Amino acid sequence: MAARVLTHPPFDDRAGVFPDRPEAGLFLGERLAASGIAFAGAVVLAIPNGGVPVGLAVARRLRLPCDVVVVRKLQIPGNTEAGFGAVNLDGEVVLNTALVAELGLGPPDIEAEAARVGRELAAREALLRGDRPLPPLAGRTVILVDDGLASGYTMLAAIGLVRQRDAAVTVVAAPTAPRTALFRLADVADWLVVPLVCGPGPFAVARAYRHWRDLTVAETAAMLGAFAREGTQPPGPGAGPPTTKEGAKR
Repeated sequence: MAARVLTHPPFDDRAGVFPDRPEAGLFLGERLAASGIAFAGAVVLAIPNGGVPVGLAVARRLRLPCDVVVVRKLQIPGNTEAGFGAVNLDGEVVLNTALVAELGLGPPDIEAEAARVGRELAAREALLRGDRPLPPLAGRTVILVDDGLASGYTMLAAIGLVRQRDAAVTVVAAPTAPRTALFRLADVADWLVVPLVCGPGPFAVARAYRHWRDLTVAETAAMLGAFAREGTQPPGPGAGPPTTKEGAKR
């Protein structure tokens, strides 16, 4: 598989392109709407926390249901900001094998971190979804949304989860990413829609935004609750466009 890649070259390597996550999601939604991708029966799955306001804006623009897919990076010992891979709710572990070797991490280190993150995933899933299961994905187009892709391993874990559930088409959508992440995902996604692409050198998702802060699980849950109260249909096979309030932007 080789993904079709849609970017926006005027944005390449720029800083502060997007005012905030919701505005980035609106722009991303416009790019998706013009892409020619068939969205009948599709569902948006956002990666918490930062991907949720982006994903909700995409869902509103495309008039699609939105849910979350909970995945987490595996943290490098002593560095909470960097990861050596990621894990999803199925327990699938995706590793940056070159970095694992460089760090000298062995199977016990990886297993211990995967177990710790797995417990975090279960707790976050309970807070954001409760007893509600992941929507049926078999035969559907799934749009996976985050606020940016750094290494790409977290998104790889999300792709693994939706592929395991027989999604027909996987669309990865994020406002910004380095080219290395696009190369990493190109063989496992059907579409990559990333307006702001950055070249070699240090990369930070926050650099794409003029206003940036970390979000809490409580804030994310409140956003999802507000979206549900707009009257959006629950995700389901063959679901048509949801009936959202006219003019809702946030």
